[in-house]
Amino acid sequence: MNRYDFVLFDADNTLFDFDRAEHEALRLALGAWSIPCPPETEALYRSINSALWAMLDRGEASRAWLVVERFARLMAELGVEADPAALNQTYLDKLGEQAFLLPGAEEVCRALGTSCTLAILTNGVARAQRGRFGRSPLASLIPHLFISEEVGASKPSPDFFRPVLQQLGVTDPRRALMVGDNLTTDIGGAAALGLDTAWYRPKSHTDNDHNVVPTWEITRLEELIPLVLDSPQDSV
Repeated sequence: MNRYDFVLFDADNTLFDFDRAEHEALRLALGAWSIPCPPETEALYRSINSALWAMLDRGEASRAWLVVERFARLMAELGVEADPAALNQTYLDKLGEQAFLLPGAEEVCRALGTSCTLAILTNGVARAQRGRFGRSPLASLIPHLFISEEVGASKPSPDFFRPVLQQLGVTDPRRALMVGDNLTTDIGGAAALGLDTAWYRPKSHTDNDHNVVPTWEITRLEELIPLVLDSPQDSV
């Protein structure tokens, strides 16, 4: 008997290499608008974008406002005239074309999918996430994709997790494992509903500066295979 019957993955920087996808999409999007994208511009965008997403995670901003505001602020900093809403649409289209996976993602999902129900739970923008998922090998391995924009609530809110668990048929939260890189949205949100959690922290210098205690910590996705497929008795 497996330790878990359901494995729920965050998408970005858990299964998908979002940093690489963001780099490519931003370069292509700005290039389509004849705006140079040197490293300084990319760093500025990342700083603006990260701050706005942190506001969303705290419930202080809406996604629809955020995705346009990030480009409005970037254009203001650069002193460039461009329609931020249209630029955002270009960026999301380009982002949806970038389906880079992190090392081990496909192999782990292939191994776990033979005996567990797999799902992706993401706060990302649906326009981009569905494009990336559909272009990746994971589309044939993971049958469920839950996007906060479509669910009507965002991680870490219980209003996101509850309908997802219900739709998946999770009756015992102890049989489900949430895997993610974000201690607040992934680990804290799932733990609040009684799920076990695996904090994916490939960079050893990443500190836990939150009042969140994950069930497990992993530095490589491959560590999930024995963790999920071994029964609790096997690990005693």
